[in-house]
Amino acid sequence: MTDNSRHITLIGAGLAGALLGTLLARRGWDVDVYEKRGDPRVAGYAGGRSINLALAERGRHALRLAGAETAVMRHAVMMRGRMVHFPDGRTELLRYGRDDSEVIWSVHRGELNIALLDIAEQSGVRLHFDRGLESVDFDARIARFTARDGASHQVAFESLVGADGAGSALREAMAGRADLGARTENLGHGYKELEIPPAGDGGFRIEPNALHIWPRGRYMCIALPNDERTFTVTLFLPNTGDPSFETVRDGAEARALFDRDFADASPLIPSLERDFDGHPTGLLATLYLDRWHLGGDAVLLGDAAHAMVPFHGQGMNCAFEDCVALAEHLDRAPDRAQAFAAFQAERLPNARAIQRMALENYLEMRDRVGDDEFLLQRALERELAARHPDRFVPRYSMVTFMRIPYATAFERGEIQRELLAELTRGHESLDSVDRAEADRRVVERLAPLGADA
Repeated sequence: MTDNSRHITLIGAGLAGALLGTLLARRGWDVDVYEKRGDPRVAGYAGGRSINLALAERGRHALRLAGAETAVMRHAVMMRGRMVHFPDGRTELLRYGRDDSEVIWSVHRGELNIALLDIAEQSGVRLHFDRGLESVDFDARIARFTARDGASHQVAFESLVGADGAGSALREAMAGRADLGARTENLGHGYKELEIPPAGDGGFRIEPNALHIWPRGRYMCIALPNDERTFTVTLFLPNTGDPSFETVRDGAEARALFDRDFADASPLIPSLERDFDGHPTGLLATLYLDRWHLGGDAVLLGDAAHAMVPFHGQGMNCAFEDCVALAEHLDRAPDRAQAFAAFQAERLPNARAIQRMALENYLEMRDRVGDDEFLLQRALERELAARHPDRFVPRYSMVTFMRIPYATAFERGEIQRELLAELTRGHESLDSVDRAEADRRVVERLAPLGADA
């Protein structure tokens, strides 16, 4: 970067804003971060979002670069795979990877945010809380913020970075300047968060090292562990139909639904009625933008640029990867406009790919994880991955345990999905699958991933 100033202004002190601030400060940037909420280290965490997040390799890599991994992993709980709860009470663990070297981690959003804020401040980032972005004068390079007491503050800026989430105020200001091609696609489903408390002896009530899932076709329930021995339970229902949030309207009706369709989970949630009535119904949608930046004046990342549904557990990991990419482009490019353009060119196709995979994963989680055809394909997938480790890498592994571009993972995943469907069609078990033909097709249609994957 050859422009005169190394100052940059970030909007949003959530996970992405705190991490990006640290990455830039460690590279010698002068960083100010403005956040509309209060400091969670003083006022307590009030993010209003899911308290559980799935941390994967992409996110851990970013945390390592920021010097934050040790502090974060201290509170993380390992999840080896999906523990599927069938309607008849059976359970089955579907591992995410080959062994415990390929796992994901459940982390508490509030604890993670606080850890990242501490590290950002230690790195020299200036944090300004209770400062909500009100408007931006891009010609004068003045951003106006409103404090909790209503006072207005004017701040001069060189460039603005929007890490302020799906409801981004900076994105709204940018849209008043240029058409960003923004469009939102609602999933037609919502969610409620509930809680499984610790057991009487203070331990976990169910297997802690798994993401629990109760797939029921058009709807489902999941549970993720927390380090305080609780589980955050999320009920996903359509907005209309039966059952839906139209027919399950209060805690009593929710209890009846659980007793009927999630019978083994219902006794684990003593405060189900209170939680259902007291917690808001969350919305699920995908945000697409065709343009993420205005020259060198402003750029968006994370949910502000590409909010996605949570069913691949990659929203945070993708945002953290955005932060690393933007910091690197700012260091390499001759000016901010070129840095922001290069950042968008690299990340937008990958964001689109993971947004699509997240939508597809919802269908898989709620409809397919208990399906015999799916389980047969999963079994063959594991075998082919062992026989051709440089060619046949499960898409979930490419997304979760590696850092190859999301777009590459999507493209290869489509080829592999077709192969699995072809090879298992008409078969009820792996015994009758032609291994020689399977090997031939893998070698013919999948080039080696390469040592740099």
